[in-house]
Amino acid sequence: MGSEWRTGKLGDFVALQRGHDLTDSERRSGSVPVMGSAGQNGFHDTALAPGPGIVVGRSGASFGKIHYCSEAYWPHNTTLYVTDFKGNNPRFAYYFLSAIDFSRYNSGSAQPSLNRNYIYSIPVSFPEPIEQRAIAHILGALDDKIELNRQMNQTLEDIARALFKSWFVNFDPVRAKAAGEQPPGLAPHIADLFPDEFVESELGEIPKGWRVTDIYQVADVIYGAPFKSSLFNEEGVGTPLIRIRDLGTHNPKIFTPEVHPKGYLVQPGDLVVGMDGEFRAHLWRGPRAWLNQRLCCFKPKAGIPSAFIHYSIENPLQFFERSKTGTTVIHLGKFDIDTFRVLLPTDNVLAEFSLLVNSIDSRIVTTEMESRTLAALRDTLLPKLISGELRVPDAERIVGRYV
Repeated sequence: MGSEWRTGKLGDFVALQRGHDLTDSERRSGSVPVMGSAGQNGFHDTALAPGPGIVVGRSGASFGKIHYCSEAYWPHNTTLYVTDFKGNNPRFAYYFLSAIDFSRYNSGSAQPSLNRNYIYSIPVSFPEPIEQRAIAHILGALDDKIELNRQMNQTLEDIARALFKSWFVNFDPVRAKAAGEQPPGLAPHIADLFPDEFVESELGEIPKGWRVTDIYQVADVIYGAPFKSSLFNEEGVGTPLIRIRDLGTHNPKIFTPEVHPKGYLVQPGDLVVGMDGEFRAHLWRGPRAWLNQRLCCFKPKAGIPSAFIHYSIENPLQFFERSKTGTTVIHLGKFDIDTFRVLLPTDNVLAEFSLLVNSIDSRIVTTEMESRTLAALRDTLLPKLISGELRVPDAERIVGRYV
């Protein structure tokens, strides 16, 4: 550790204060982020803390979690928030606090709780502001790239969904041709693939030449296996196991050495659906992993793009989620999936859609995998930089190969 590092207590590094209550009825429409123990949880019209700011989860499941806000915000009472950085770089302070294991400083009993006076005495060592800025720049470059990737993936997904809606829900090209117009935005050779009239079907009016079919004509549905929970571990023994809670993060935390005879290994790019709580289709962007029970995977038949299946099943999934609301825990069953109906266009229209969206799905998965690599690198560098074990020039050379 360099001689320029200071030693002291956490209370010498930052000042903390408990956040402020804000009930749903008290919230007003605005653009001010409300920062809770799990991060931003909405907006309000009034800020109580200037940005940039940091909040620490004070209680509950997000106890000890650190969140950064670049603008003025409302710190919720489920958090402690920094009121004085005491001359330290705010973004460095975010990474510095993220490296502390606050779970060791629970001042509650049954419900975990973080007391600022209790953690002020934690011994710490930290560099001078000039090195703090350099460390924050290195780690921030990785986080900025991860955020840019997230935004890009959201844009790509929006493009694919908008194209599906235009062609297969609103039938924009068919309506334009039926009106004697050239479909806007379509090359002539693509526009020629669409009919210029509608016919009646069980789903209402559909383009002539298209047909309504069941889900099994376009996809195989594979159900997860009942892996033994007694073999679950967080030490990386075996293969990752996807549970419903992992669909939002694409980052399974549980591993199993079990090789179930009915097990299915999900691959990046597979379409996975949770069958309990909420029914959403997820383009899997995580590692190869076993599919646990109460999940299923929709595998497209030959010639059917995954994105077509993805957006075709969104409406029936939402229908069953709405219709089952009111029970304790809602469940999606095979009987429900058996009723899924799909509007299938002609082969040449589907082939053109595949050309446009397959590359989008591939790019989304590749970008997400890159972000996972960047996050792993950040998490490896963070404790080494914060402790002084790794110096800035060495870290810059490592990060330079990625961003």
